[in-house]
Amino acid sequence: MTLVKFNNGVKNNFSDAFETLFNDSFIADRLVTRVPAVNIAENDSEFHIELAVPGLKKEDFKISLDKNVLSISAEKKSENTDEAKKYSKREYSYSSFVRSFTLPETVDYSKIEADYTDGILKLTVAKREDAKYQSREIAIK
Repeated sequence: MTLVKFNNGVKNNFSDAFETLFNDSFIADRLVTRVPAVNIAENDSEFHIELAVPGLKKEDFKISLDKNVLSISAEKKSENTDEAKKYSKREYSYSSFVRSFTLPETVDYSKIEADYTDGILKLTVAKREDAKYQSREIAIK
């Protein structure tokens, strides 16, 4: 049996090359999945869903409900053109995301509202009347 010893220097140089490639900001920006951060809160009568999505317009969003799955998506395309010195430079920018949430059976599907202000998309999802928490005092017999 023959044992082969690998030179750690070759291995380190090889991994350094990949590390440098993937840590390059140009490539890293395109490899990172851009999904907005979300906060979900609940009170007695409704759920509050907030997504941090700055730089978009309310027309960029599509909110849909399919059975008990609430889907929020956005798509933004932009094109910048800079013409000077007999050449044309074009930069395309395209970003999109989809977030889906499974809603509980306690939701009133007809009472879902959305508002977009200052880069925050806020959704209010009402609960059914029979699903709201009811508090009362129980008398002892």
